[in-house]
Amino acid sequence: MGGAGLQFAFRGFHHQRVALAAMSVNMSEPDALYQDAIKQFAQAAHGHGQLAAATGEAKLDNPLCGDRVRLQVAVVSGRIAAIGHETKGCLLCRAAAAVVGMRAPGQDEAGIQAAVDGLEGLLQHDGATPAAWPELAMFEPARAYPSRHRCILLPFRALLAALRGAPASDGAD
Repeated sequence: MGGAGLQFAFRGFHHQRVALAAMSVNMSEPDALYQDAIKQFAQAAHGHGQLAAATGEAKLDNPLCGDRVRLQVAVVSGRIAAIGHETKGCLLCRAAAAVVGMRAPGQDEAGIQAAVDGLEGLLQHDGATPAAWPELAMFEPARAYPSRHRCILLPFRALLAALRGAPASDGAD
């Protein structure tokens, strides 16, 4: 594994450790919509910023609450190589964007769609948290607040829109 691969792997390990630590904090109050894990993810803002060489971009907003997401993606060989987002919105939207920023690199469109489907199931009924995205469990208390579902799903929908607008690349550039 080259230096960039090791750096990516180390960053991934670090993000997983941070994510698990955030999720273990104050999860004893399952009905708390704005629990500590959500606050910590919103503050961490994984993936925040712009990409110099984006292959796809989407801008989505939620006119009901004012959330706005601009998401850029770089796709190489059908997989997300990098992600950048600028998210202005509530804690739930910012936390969801941070989860996308942390978990999306390395995924393909089918993996992202599976995460979105799992998140929708989690929010709408007693769906299970997708195994590859354990942080999504922190949004389970939002099930009781249907008006907040769109806030949480907005960054995921922006990512899918950016992926669908990204040209195919074989990585030979």
